[in-house]
Amino acid sequence: MDLGTFFSQYGLIILLVLLLGFMFWSSRRRMAKQKAEQEAKARQTIPGAEVLLQGGLYGTIVSYDSDNLDQPAVVEIAPGVDIKVHSQAILRVINPTDEAPVPEIGDTDLAGEGAPHVETTDETAARLRAENDKKDKPEA
Repeated sequence: MDLGTFFSQYGLIILLVLLLGFMFWSSRRRMAKQKAEQEAKARQTIPGAEVLLQGGLYGTIVSYDSDNLDQPAVVEIAPGVDIKVHSQAILRVINPTDEAPVPEIGDTDLAGEGAPHVETTDETAARLRAENDKKDKPEA
């Protein structure tokens, strides 16, 4: 039996076996990668971490049980506004607390060059007084 006859009879079977082997290997590799990503996300999802939810909301984790994913996570989306979400609704951790500090409003040491200035109530009152003084004075 020559090589051409062998491949004409068994070539399709060999090709299918190779294709199935590649699909199995690729699937296992992708599953291992997803599992590693989920474990990394679970380690970073701790109370105080800033997260992005699948609905596009940003919030801070109040409570999260990485062992029981059926229990809802509690996320604070505004001061005093806590919501319960499914643990899989947490898309990604934006600012893990163990890696970088979360800047507070008015904290100039942690705010970067591009950070917006948040005006305090004292600054607002001073600005309004200055504007009123300008209105009251006659122009020369």
